[in-house]
Amino acid sequence: MVEFARAHGFTALGFSGHSPLPFANSFSIKDYPGYCREIRSLQQEYAGRIDIRLGLEVDYIPGLHEDFTPLKEQGGLDYVIGSVHLITVPGTTPTCIDDLWYIDGARCEPYDEGLRRFFGGDIRRAVRAYFDQQNAMLVRNRPDIVGHPDKIVMHNRGRYFSEDEPWYRSLALETIHLIKELGLICEINTRGLYKGRHADYYPGKWLISEMKPLHIPVIVSTDAHAPEDLLRTEGAYEYLREIAYPEVLLTI
Repeated sequence: MVEFARAHGFTALGFSGHSPLPFANSFSIKDYPGYCREIRSLQQEYAGRIDIRLGLEVDYIPGLHEDFTPLKEQGGLDYVIGSVHLITVPGTTPTCIDDLWYIDGARCEPYDEGLRRFFGGDIRRAVRAYFDQQNAMLVRNRPDIVGHPDKIVMHNRGRYFSEDEPWYRSLALETIHLIKELGLICEINTRGLYKGRHADYYPGKWLISEMKPLHIPVIVSTDAHAPEDLLRTEGAYEYLREIAYPEVLLTI
């Protein structure tokens, strides 16, 4: 990743692996110290040649993973991205991943199945649960960067609701105004576009237009899972220049 970034003119690179969670996933808590040591080692090795930052994308899951502080303190992190990928059903206490609505991933079937199983197909109730969980994360943990704040639209694909519907826009705008109130940075995530899973950035252009007069700082993220993904900005910088977005960060 570092060598690829340097070869393509990057002056800074942030690592933000998906955080360990209290159930089996690809990044376990026993791997966390080694991850931190590796990035700190790279910071020293490449000092003066590229600015490397140690971060983590941390999931907020009510009832299972709510407090970001232990991971922040243990790793001495430079920054945290706060994200929601797994939804706790309101009024329940999850004990494992099977108790959660998974809204991410390459396939839409888990999204559809979870919507039926956990919410009886009630998309408004499900979407509200997503935004309520995200808002609770922002208030409790105040992450440096808010990750893909409207990721709930990815597997919707216009099937269950339209982003033009007033009830949806009201929920999304509530989160945007909370981001402003708390003084957080919002990422402009391009991965949905280059993976062919969504036709817009996260957040979408209509939300970016609402963020502009609020002067919410944004940072473009390709959400890179492989070195070549680092280049997939998908016109985001050009778009932000075109609309004269006032607060575009190149590093934090």
